[in-house]
Amino acid sequence: MNVEIPPQIRDSAAQLGAGVPYALKVLAGQLADDPDMGEASDLPGILSVTVDGDHFEDCPTLTIGYIREPDRIEIRYVNPQPAVREHSEDRSTQRRRPAAEAGAVREIADAWQRITRWLESNAPDSYGALRAGADPADIAALDDGLSTRIPVELSALWLLTGGDDGGNGWGCLPGNRALMNLEAVAATYRLKMDDQANQDLLNADRPVGDSVTVWKPTWIPVIAQGPADSTAGLYLDTVTGRLGQWSRYNEAPHEELDTLVTYLEEAADMLEAPALAVGDKPGLIGGALVWLSSVDPTQEERWRPWTG
Repeated sequence: MNVEIPPQIRDSAAQLGAGVPYALKVLAGQLADDPDMGEASDLPGILSVTVDGDHFEDCPTLTIGYIREPDRIEIRYVNPQPAVREHSEDRSTQRRRPAAEAGAVREIADAWQRITRWLESNAPDSYGALRAGADPADIAALDDGLSTRIPVELSALWLLTGGDDGGNGWGCLPGNRALMNLEAVAATYRLKMDDQANQDLLNADRPVGDSVTVWKPTWIPVIAQGPADSTAGLYLDTVTGRLGQWSRYNEAPHEELDTLVTYLEEAADMLEAPALAVGDKPGLIGGALVWLSSVDPTQEERWRPWTG
């Protein structure tokens, strides 16, 4: 039985951990001998099998989906299982069906791979500023310090990259925003929770209806204004699944329509089809990706728009 692993699947797998490609190779050999070892998933025509990460060095526990045909098997996705635990039973309402979680993880991996593939080919300084995937134990430790469960799609993104240190000072996301590292996420979350605690003391003396909310426990900061600018950014609401704007100066939070998946997909779309980009335009200064909205007047002569 021939087991096929498409190149994009190999690339995505390599970003999940140094031991993942080997684990995938071992599984491919097992599937060649036993094509029906997987179980039916909620996705039509897809069988899935779990690979225990404890059996391989630098490899999270994986859910791997494949299709089986008479003479071949094709691996369709390699998804890390969430490396976090539930804090309490009252979070059960935040759980989604396994198929929905697998789909979200796959969409995150696909969107991020499109971004990193573009960076590697066109903006090596920005590509080199991306951190390696976070250790699952570090994600679990962060989860322990939050008052909400880390959504599976956010865990999946952090397993692919532990943050963006900025190519020559610019983050790679629109507006040159930067994906925050886990330490920055924890520090900002504590800061904003303290801000809300102070507001709650003041709210006790405010008239009914005039209470002020600057932060909710279910908000996780994920994107900063820039690699060295953590005064503002975007949070992920674990209840709605949508992003919102936050500020250290306690400006009124503002929810956006984007989910984490659609935000990354739109960023990838703008890089791949700059002529259709709206809201911001990608360009280059040297080997770094610099979005038009972040170009300083003193750098305008160096900035070159990306035309594809």
